[in-house]
Amino acid sequence: MPTIAAPPAASPSLYNERMKRFGVAIDAIRVRVESELGQEDVVQLSRMNRFSRGMEVIGRVMIHFSFEPVGFLAGVGALWLHKQLQAIEIGHTVLHGVYDKLPGAERFSSKTFSWDTPIHEGAWKQGHNVMHHHYTNVAGKDPDTNFGPARLTEHTPHNFLHRLQFPFLLAMLAPNFTFFMNLHFTGLNDLYFRNERADDHHTPQDRSWKTIKDAHVKALSKYLPYYAWNYIFFPLLAGSMFWKVLLGNWMAETLRDLYSAATIYCGHIGEEVADFPEGTRASGKGEWYAMQVEATNNFEVWLPISILCGGLDRQIEHHLFPKIPPHRIRKISGEVREVCEAHGVTYRSGSWWSTLKKALAHMRNLSICDLARAAV
Repeated sequence: MPTIAAPPAASPSLYNERMKRFGVAIDAIRVRVESELGQEDVVQLSRMNRFSRGMEVIGRVMIHFSFEPVGFLAGVGALWLHKQLQAIEIGHTVLHGVYDKLPGAERFSSKTFSWDTPIHEGAWKQGHNVMHHHYTNVAGKDPDTNFGPARLTEHTPHNFLHRLQFPFLLAMLAPNFTFFMNLHFTGLNDLYFRNERADDHHTPQDRSWKTIKDAHVKALSKYLPYYAWNYIFFPLLAGSMFWKVLLGNWMAETLRDLYSAATIYCGHIGEEVADFPEGTRASGKGEWYAMQVEATNNFEVWLPISILCGGLDRQIEHHLFPKIPPHRIRKISGEVREVCEAHGVTYRSGSWWSTLKKALAHMRNLSICDLARAAV
């Protein structure tokens, strides 16, 4: 992976001035958009949440009472819509604290919100909001570059087990994405499947009984009620048709996980995406913004698909403005792109398929050998 372009040796002052101007331009967009947030945004979120909950009711009823494949599959689709919206468009946004200060949005406070996924909210906020967003693609800091047995960056030393990550690890991970995300953010992944790249986000270093217990308590506090609700309670209501409801719920879960995995793989993985060695620090706000942009991919999809991606097709804008709702970052993406191009900051965007294909190809290449050593 490339790293962000270093300042030219002959003109570091010009580079610093360019980064300063870039930071000022990005800040101007942020301040303007944040000043516009208000009741309109709360209404939009409330409508989306009502639609999602309506899809849940429709989906569960159709799965339960359908006696032919068309109605059953329609129920699975409706339940998937609910789960997808709750995970990314609604849950991901709310837990970023986007609505914390908006009047009328008290039930969408990041401090009390419980999302309809098997991922512990507190652990996710620490690993994602605090570490990933502040240290995107920085080795030893960003937990998303150090995912248990996976090798997602050249800065993770290669070992023979990494040869299994493509396609075997991905084939297991993608259909169970939220399950493994909970393992990751609660620290269980590091306890059981730690690789050679230790980081300091929440990796259990001491292996004490308290550390192990706390990690299990966090993980199980989401796993047990979530999976009991979906895989025991609702199937039991169907009596002898237990298996049908169980199958439908599992299909909706799997669709949500596959779609989310395909969305999130694209965000920061690819041969052209910048990553940074351990100890990398931005020299100022402008360079930090530039690092966020160049360590990130966008991809182009229709609006309904973007909504189901939670606006993460605009991952660049999301990383620059994590406390701005998805419907607003979609509107400013063109403006952000112009600012990046005017200041020499690489802004990547392509089709969803081409972006995903590049991400998967890079994961495959990282699994084969130590690319950094092979290039020497």
